[in-house]
Amino acid sequence: MNRSGILLVDKPQGLTSHDVVARTRKAAGTRKVGHAGTLDPMATGLLVLGLNSSTRLLTYLVGLDKEYFATIRLGVSTDSDDADGAVVSTSSTHEVTDAAIEAGIAKLRGPISQVPSTVSAIKVDGKRAYALAREGEEVVLKARPVTISAFEVLSRDGDDLHVRVECSSGTYIRALARDLGADLGVGGHLTALRRTRIGPFAIDAAHVLEGIDVESALVSPTAAASTLFATVELSDQQALELTQGKRFDVEAPDGSPVAAVTASGRLVGLVTIAGARVRALVNFPTDEVLE
Repeated sequence: MNRSGILLVDKPQGLTSHDVVARTRKAAGTRKVGHAGTLDPMATGLLVLGLNSSTRLLTYLVGLDKEYFATIRLGVSTDSDDADGAVVSTSSTHEVTDAAIEAGIAKLRGPISQVPSTVSAIKVDGKRAYALAREGEEVVLKARPVTISAFEVLSRDGDDLHVRVECSSGTYIRALARDLGADLGVGGHLTALRRTRIGPFAIDAAHVLEGIDVESALVSPTAAASTLFATVELSDQQALELTQGKRFDVEAPDGSPVAAVTASGRLVGLVTIAGARVRALVNFPTDEVLE
């Protein structure tokens, strides 16, 4: 398949993000497939893939804010902070009130410093934290700044809290479950997680992986880039000059990145504009079927 684009997939439970990439490679008939942000096997929901030259857009997707719906179980802590781990402690939640839960959640909203889950893909001395943990080594991860712009309880069913979270890239929802449980003094872990949004891309537009028709499901690179960034229209001559590494002036507001497109709708590249001067950040090839 010689077509470029972004593919929105609704990842099923039980598959790794790499599994989804592998199946998409087979379905699309191309090795050039990447993803923007992993989902644990337990999790479901939106996974954004890039095919062929559109893998160049993934760098700009990874850092976007995200939305999740999750279930936190209070009273039980696991070594992975989710349901896939081994139980390490249990506590009664009989005295945990809704008011106490809200107070605990309030502490986790806004800019916070979060210690990632030990069983994570973060590298420590060149090795993944989860690999070190499985080898029995003690893993100590540094806290990192994240922003939780929304964290609300939608409903409570006994020890289970059904919540919605909007957060910055790099946030571990498992860690939120762990930290809320710790604040309440009873422990907690994640039992379900569904990602419903990455930046402007929502789960409603995603496709089921099983039997996916990649050709018809692809979002063109022009449409994807125009959704992510402001756009500037270039003449054919300007488009050629951009691919040749030349700089020129355009009548457009300053910005970076900006999607540079032709009048025919082809994505030429991502550019930065400063003082009307255009400079290429990423060029897109003209030999792929882009639309």
